[in-house]
Amino acid sequence: MTKAQIGIYGLGTMGSALALNMADNGFDVAVTNREVAWITSFMDEASDLAGDLAGKLHPYDDLAGFVAGLASPRVILFMIPSGRPMDMMIEAIAPHLDPGDTIIDGGNANFHDTRRRSAELTRQDIHFVGMGVSGGESGARYGPSMMVGGTAHSWAQLKPILRAIAAQFEGDPCVDHLGPDGAGHFVKTVHNGIEYAEMQVIAEIYGLLRNGAAWTPAKIGKMFAEWDKGPLRSYLVEITGKALQYDDPITGHPIVDVIKDAAGQKGTGRWTVVEAVRLGQAANMIEAAVGARSWSSEKDTRQLGEQVLGGARAAITLGSATMAEAFLAARILGYAQGFRILEASAKEYDWPLDYARIAEIWRAGCIIRSAMLDDISEAFQGELPAGQLILSPHFAQELARCIPALREVVAAAITGGHAVPALAAALSWYDTMRQGFGSANIIQAQRDFFGHHGFERLGEEGKHHGPWWD
Repeated sequence: MTKAQIGIYGLGTMGSALALNMADNGFDVAVTNREVAWITSFMDEASDLAGDLAGKLHPYDDLAGFVAGLASPRVILFMIPSGRPMDMMIEAIAPHLDPGDTIIDGGNANFHDTRRRSAELTRQDIHFVGMGVSGGESGARYGPSMMVGGTAHSWAQLKPILRAIAAQFEGDPCVDHLGPDGAGHFVKTVHNGIEYAEMQVIAEIYGLLRNGAAWTPAKIGKMFAEWDKGPLRSYLVEITGKALQYDDPITGHPIVDVIKDAAGQKGTGRWTVVEAVRLGQAANMIEAAVGARSWSSEKDTRQLGEQVLGGARAAITLGSATMAEAFLAARILGYAQGFRILEASAKEYDWPLDYARIAEIWRAGCIIRSAMLDDISEAFQGELPAGQLILSPHFAQELARCIPALREVVAAAITGGHAVPALAAALSWYDTMRQGFGSANIIQAQRDFFGHHGFERLGEEGKHHGPWWD
């Protein structure tokens, strides 16, 4: 019997799609699942597809048979919920493995868990890979963007398979080895943080036009569709334009008008914020996006607040061109904050992150793919003052042109009582980073006054205290 080149445990939405993708690309794939009944239905689905992909898929009902059906050294991809389920599966499968085998966690795992698991399995000479996968079900089936963290040995095993199944951008596979242990999962976490910020900015622009300018959802959708033809082109812009033009088949109203305004979240945005703060890189746009989702879930409280505090919002007269420029500025700042977190993590964990390559991996297959990523990659390959995207000649020039529009949008929103936490955060960060002399000196004076913490004097070495201690 043919030995499979890779095994996939977990035949949910993403695991099934990846297995079919691999089979489509000519790889023999062993498959299994905790709920055995899922295996039969999955194989039936594969048999119905063109080319009868079932011939490349090898199902197993038990873990021992699944492992035995893999060519050695074995490569096993787990597509299961993160956290305790992954630890339990490692404990169950490790006795069946040999030195040199590789386990891959393809879920949205906390990178701290990935680092711990990697260290523990290294003692058994088993390689552990944390692999971020972006693109949803469609991406997994036809070409995802993948961020791999692990050893050189494991990457050598995975490279032929992952490059074959990855999304392609002008012939370049959107996958690469980014560093050891948790590097891949951390980059995916930051990817999701940037995604949160961009989705919130889009929501705020939609809200301003819907509630402030009285545009219909269809009209706003057509605006996003036009934006998707130019420099604002991105996957999120594309699907926003489409979603806003759909009507609800039950009521006939725009579908967006019957969707409850309470956003869900699975934790990766919060992880990004926590790690950013811990690394000294407070990403206020991502923080604002996470906060906005949390507030959105308090719908009953917000409805009561509208009654008690008054919910009136003034009309605004901003048009599509101004909104487009404001959006472009916010997108630049959101990406810039994300890459600052990546830079801080590379220093903290000694990861050899290639920022230009990360931007390239995100150009296709993933949720935050956009036209801007080519410019980001080029910026990181050129002269980049202090390593900051906003200081690159290209983006500094873009911001100089677009920031006035962002100011106009934020000012109109705040004056009119419209909540724009992410757009306002973007502008606040930009203004902070362009001031060579700020106001933190008074904070240092206060800290010394009440806690004798001391402060630095301009142009002088050492720790000093104020005259209040004389």
